[in-house]
Amino acid sequence: MTQLLVILFLFTILAVMGFAAFSKYRTEQRMDDPDAPKSSLAADGSDHRKAD
Repeated sequence: MTQLLVILFLFTILAVMGFAAFSKYRTEQRMDDPDAPKSSLAADGSDHRKAD
């Protein structure tokens, strides 16, 4: 039982870390893209655009 809990814990931690790293990568790619549309929540974004 203890081994199962350790395996589940490690898998969960690795999955969360992987998701965070992928999210960070996508965010940085979008920030570097000059053609990416501004967020509707940004101060200089369009107020009439549908939120992403």
